[in-house]
Amino acid sequence: MIDTFMGFDPWLQALTATLFTWITTGLGAAVVFFTKEVNDKFLDTMLGFAGGVMIAASFWSLLAPAIEHSQDHFIGEWFPPAVGFLLGGLFIYAFDQLIPHAHRNAPEDRMEGWRAKKKRRSTLLVFSLTLHNIPEGLAIGIAFGAVSANGDGAAIAAGAATLALGIGLQNIPEGMAVSMPLRGEGMSRTKSFFLGWMSAVVEPIAAVIGVLAISIMSPTLPYALALAAGAMIFVVVEEVIPSTQENGHSDLAAMSLMLGFTLMMILDVALG
Repeated sequence: MIDTFMGFDPWLQALTATLFTWITTGLGAAVVFFTKEVNDKFLDTMLGFAGGVMIAASFWSLLAPAIEHSQDHFIGEWFPPAVGFLLGGLFIYAFDQLIPHAHRNAPEDRMEGWRAKKKRRSTLLVFSLTLHNIPEGLAIGIAFGAVSANGDGAAIAAGAATLALGIGLQNIPEGMAVSMPLRGEGMSRTKSFFLGWMSAVVEPIAAVIGVLAISIMSPTLPYALALAAGAMIFVVVEEVIPSTQENGHSDLAAMSLMLGFTLMMILDVALG
């Protein structure tokens, strides 16, 4: 099965990987069928874990390869990763200002994005995770796109698969973080699940876009890898970590973040 996957074209590898991450989002969202509400302590712990996975993936799966692919740059190997990383943050910041959304635990007067106050809170919660999933899909697509842009395809594909595995794991609590608040607002279990799951449908789309972009513009690979890393770090700092600090479980969330970081580091070093 692994050999079959490694034999796919990069765009099909990325699509398959992000279909996996989309399914894991659905697994998290499906919790709504089994319980009326998820304990805030549990959800803060899981989201802390997700943040740790994203931070570790940003470095070992994206920034480190970006630095490696920049060794011959005429300014210095630091230049493409630095530029790409900052552009990634600006990229998500622009979306953050444009797309109406609401973060978990945010009060009504802190809705963000264009005309956010005119949208229902349930809609804003779905848009929030949708925004969150764009850089994750791009990261996976760019990582698999690097396979066709570099001669050492097997090693890079293994690293990209590890990235997809890590993102799939952290998508489980993200699915919960959408479906459970929707259920708490009185939405039916089925609709809460459906919207929580569909919030991650952008990941396969963004992944294919990332692969195609790299295949067309392979010289931009280190910039693109670092851009995906910057986008994910922006999401972690702006949304994931703050959402775990509002319910009195900050220490537990921090320790869970360190656990997620460590697990992703082990996976990436051991498997990638």
